[in-house]
Amino acid sequence: MKQGIRLLTRREAAAVVAGSVLAGFRALGQQPAMEQTPSTAANAERTSLHQEIELQAAPQRIFDLLLDAKLFAAFTGMPATIDPKPGGAFSTFGGLIEGRNIEILAAQRLVQAWRPTSWEAGVYSIVHFELKQNGAGTTLTLDHTGFPAGDFDHLDRGWHMRYWDPMKKYLASQE
Repeated sequence: MKQGIRLLTRREAAAVVAGSVLAGFRALGQQPAMEQTPSTAANAERTSLHQEIELQAAPQRIFDLLLDAKLFAAFTGMPATIDPKPGGAFSTFGGLIEGRNIEILAAQRLVQAWRPTSWEAGVYSIVHFELKQNGAGTTLTLDHTGFPAGDFDHLDRGWHMRYWDPMKKYLASQE
């Protein structure tokens, strides 16, 4: 503590930011609010997650949804800016998530340095999307690594709530 100023702990700062984020989502009225709750005891120390999702579209279509700002905004219902090149910056969900594309292999792989803006400045995790043709659809494998301990449950639910469920709904509406 310097000169009577107490810095917030990471959890305190996250709680303040989470309240602002939730208010922003409610004001935008696009996607339902998702309150951030601490991870369960079993998941409190986990800093990576793995998900496999079956999607009813070709890998190129899924790839385009992830890297085209207009399509991303269309399926999430929230503004996005995405520079779809290696090294290109992105900002999604109206600026709540930001990062850079690290590796791009068309219709197969996308690797991003990814962070909610509520995290401490300079703290990034790695998000790895792997796309594989599966009949007429795609198996998308997500590996999200290097996020802060205590965020597992929130992020695990968030990928479904913010990405996979809206994406499935959007794809079904485009058939």
